[in-house]
Amino acid sequence: MRRGMSALLPSDIDVLIVGAGIAGASLAAELAPYRAVLMIEAEDMPGFHSTGRSAAFWQESYGGTGVQPLTAASLAALADPDPDFSERPFLSPRGALMVGRRDEAAAVDAFVADFRAQGVDVARLSGADLADRIPGLRPEWSEAAYEPSCRDIDVGGLHAAYLRAAKRGGAGLATRTSLVAARRAGGRWAVETNRGAIHADLIVDAAGAWADAVAAACGVAPIGIQPYRRTLAQLRLGVPVPATLPLVADIGGSFYFKGESEGRIWLSPHDETPCEPCDAAPEELDVALAIDRFQSVVDWPIAAVERKWAGLRSFAPDRLPLFGPDPREPAFIWCAGQGGFGIQTAPAIAGLLAWQLGAPAPGGAIGAVDPAPYAPARFA
Repeated sequence: MRRGMSALLPSDIDVLIVGAGIAGASLAAELAPYRAVLMIEAEDMPGFHSTGRSAAFWQESYGGTGVQPLTAASLAALADPDPDFSERPFLSPRGALMVGRRDEAAAVDAFVADFRAQGVDVARLSGADLADRIPGLRPEWSEAAYEPSCRDIDVGGLHAAYLRAAKRGGAGLATRTSLVAARRAGGRWAVETNRGAIHADLIVDAAGAWADAVAAACGVAPIGIQPYRRTLAQLRLGVPVPATLPLVADIGGSFYFKGESEGRIWLSPHDETPCEPCDAAPEELDVALAIDRFQSVVDWPIAAVERKWAGLRSFAPDRLPLFGPDPREPAFIWCAGQGGFGIQTAPAIAGLLAWQLGAPAPGGAIGAVDPAPYAPARFA
């Protein structure tokens, strides 16, 4: 059975994908031409909690050396997509500066060495070079590495393209639809939703912060996917900082900011506050903390906090992405734990997981990635 994006709820499908954020939508796009797929999304619209609240950059070093192969493999699909998928690229130039104080030189050196060893273009900067790139930088911030390949991602455009591709492939999408419970019956899943029953061969758990809850509702042991709140604010500054300001991130992980438009930046305290799955909202204390850290780095006056928001980032216990069959219930497929790097790794994860579920093997850089380090079997 093949259905387009419709309010109708089919009763019999091959693959039920729980969640239609970037993880679920990208997988549906890759898999729909080969399997009968339905995405169910509890919210009114896909991508409400994490995908739609992303800081939106592709950085090869982001997430660490274990995530880097997936990020690097995803580059071509984002920078030069197939014309049938998108008529324009999803990336635009940005550049990234990893900065540290004088006593953090060793940490910056280690960052450069680790990622150069994996083929990442990253250069060590002198204090004078750094000061030239960030006028108003306070003198104690003298250590830096520059990653020129960092780019902005058009997250909304990418997510919409995946949803369109899923629809063209025959996948269905049912919003305001929650998985209540599921059990194995006759070699298939009998799924209860708030809108009726569905029978499926496979369930894919792409529910983000709710991934463990979905597993429990299916009688599958949770793995320990922990959601964290991440805060962002848009500041209007009292100096003409360009929109092209690179991403500036603390080597110690206590802040990042980047240009948004002329005289405006996006700022985060790089917080990871453990929380229950929820509609995350920014805490005033976290916004104040971000501003305090920002003002310790540059002498730029702040004219206004124009808006603020928070999103959820969810990690597996080892902070690596999690995708593949559950080791105890192989008809239950995990696609979770993408942390803050789920968008920049989506093409690779979707291509590799779709291959495991019946699509052709991906070619190019994606096909060269070994999926074993990300398999749920590591938690067996």
